Amino acid sequence: MNRIFGMALAAGMGLAALVAPAAQAETIRVGTTCTYFPFNFKDSDGNLSGYDVDVAKEVVKRIGAEVEFVCQAWDGLIPAILSEKFDLIVASMSITPDRMKKLDFSVPYRISEGRLIGRVDAEHKLFNEDGTPIVEAFDGLRLGLPRSSVYDRWTDAFLPEAEILGYDSPDSMYLDLQNGRVDLIFTNPMKAHLSFLSADGIEGFEFVSPAINDPEYFGTGAGIALRKGNEDLQARLDAALTEMREDGTLDEFSLRYFPFAIYPES
Repeated sequence: MNRIFGMALAAGMGLAALVAPAAQAETIRVGTTCTYFPFNFKDSDGNLSGYDVDVAKEVVKRIGAEVEFVCQAWDGLIPAILSEKFDLIVASMSITPDRMKKLDFSVPYRISEGRLIGRVDAEHKLFNEDGTPIVEAFDGLRLGLPRSSVYDRWTDAFLPEAEILGYDSPDSMYLDLQNGRVDLIFTNPMKAHLSFLSADGIEGFEFVSPAINDPEYFGTGAGIALRKGNEDLQARLDAALTEMREDGTLDEFSLRYFPFAIYPES
């Protein structure tokens, strides 16, 4: 009887050893703003949705972990990850030299660029044929842009005398363009296409600049940010994203929200 009991106990311990790893699956906490439609936002049912969210879920799944999202205001994302409030940032954060001083990044999972929008009837001529801004053409124009952003830093560098109004909400920026409080806005063209230019009842506005994507300010694309010193996790993220690009998953995610692909070709 003792021998049988011992065998049963050993079998039970062996089964527990097999089950334990599954019960203790790695959980990766992902920080995002939860307010940036269509990249990361809460839908009408309160569910977190968007391109960033789709990418985060799939990447974490492919590296064999579970995901837990943490909502965080944009300007608090980097301080929060550095204080270990979460493990990754997946919030359409551009990979810029300045940010890379503090954080490491995965390979890009979407392009990073900006464009200006203004009224059609204003007939703006703001850029040379080579894409450089005509600085004097901005004299007297009020320019709205997202606060603490790559758009902000590019404008400081190339249009230092421009009258700038900073916004925390894209919707407020669109509204001020409509009511004439600003003459131009400088923003993400993918989001602006979906949320503003193609929206019902919006007429008389257009892109008035080429795509602006100077790598010094816009980086090489938007990537997943993580704290420095996590080379193994970074390699796993890179492998998952590369696979997702090659097998068409990023294309599928793009087309859920846009009529075109928004990820880098390589």
